[in-house]
Amino acid sequence: MDIIPKEITIRDLARDYTDNGSDGVTAYGGRLDVRPAYQREFVYDDKQRAKVIDSVIKGMPLNVMYWADLGHGRFEIIDGQQRTISICQYVANEFRYKDRAFHNLQSDEQAAILDYSISVYQCSGTASERLEWFETVNIAGATLTKQELRNAVYHGPWLADAKGYFSRRGCNAQAIAGAYLKGSAIRQDYLETAIQWHSGGDIEGYMAEHQHASSALDLWLHFEKIVNWIKGNFPNYRREMKGLPWGPIYAEHGERSHNPNELEAEIKKLLIDDEVQNKKGIWRYVLTREPHHLRLRTFTDAMRTQVYEAQNGICAITKKKLPIEKMEADHIIPWSKGGKTEIANCQMVSIEANRRKSNK
Repeated sequence: MDIIPKEITIRDLARDYTDNGSDGVTAYGGRLDVRPAYQREFVYDDKQRAKVIDSVIKGMPLNVMYWADLGHGRFEIIDGQQRTISICQYVANEFRYKDRAFHNLQSDEQAAILDYSISVYQCSGTASERLEWFETVNIAGATLTKQELRNAVYHGPWLADAKGYFSRRGCNAQAIAGAYLKGSAIRQDYLETAIQWHSGGDIEGYMAEHQHASSALDLWLHFEKIVNWIKGNFPNYRREMKGLPWGPIYAEHGERSHNPNELEAEIKKLLIDDEVQNKKGIWRYVLTREPHHLRLRTFTDAMRTQVYEAQNGICAITKKKLPIEKMEADHIIPWSKGGKTEIANCQMVSIEANRRKSNK
């Protein structure tokens, strides 16, 4: 790959800046593709955007930008999309900096901005080399999520269609499942989650297999099926449901019949149970009956010592005297039968005896 350093003025960079939303962003006289297929949408907030303009006005250098030279005088941004859009938006009077839009500035102030020089490395090479360079320059600054890097490697018609469902502000996934998903659409978190659910965790393999497919409808339908299953079986939403591994849960329990009313009654009871330390584990518990999902309260060291001394170091089951390190605190009445984690319901028993003790 050949890398050529250039100095580009804002005057040239912002010429013919056009933002067509999901159809892309161009600048530099229409010759610069600001948002290639593998790039994320604009994510800078007002504070970050203002910092870019502040640096320009003060004449401070911005970090170097990287463009891919596509030949015939056309380029695409490898790194620097957020700074480029911030600059172009300001020159296009799309936001104010310190209560002044670009058109409110004096002519000399405007000229100082337009004449500001940006360092750009123009990189030429094959498509694979450009993508490899894109990943390299972004790893250093940790500016991309894992899914954004995957998008760079596996971009194609399938990804373009999938992003319509999962990667835009107000996209279908956000509309029907935003309350259940961690992260955000524009940072590709929803897309990553959907692929993970459909692929069983092999995201790269799934994207490689579907890279050149024309439609991501199958991914969307699978995602929609899971969301409908969640809402059908757990119609009363709680904030603890956000970010749960619903894909694996559906894969394990989606074919079984459940009674939403019975599930709701148990969930409500568990949510107010002080013994349950992991409230987010309740939904898996009501489907599996496995208590480890709940992370139930355990006896503290002080409670163990108090009961041990009260028993004079004698195991409540074997009646043998043992050092405390060879004994465990045990619920006399199990949690599943209403027992609480309190002194009155605690007995010290030998480790071996506790392993043999059933849930009686």
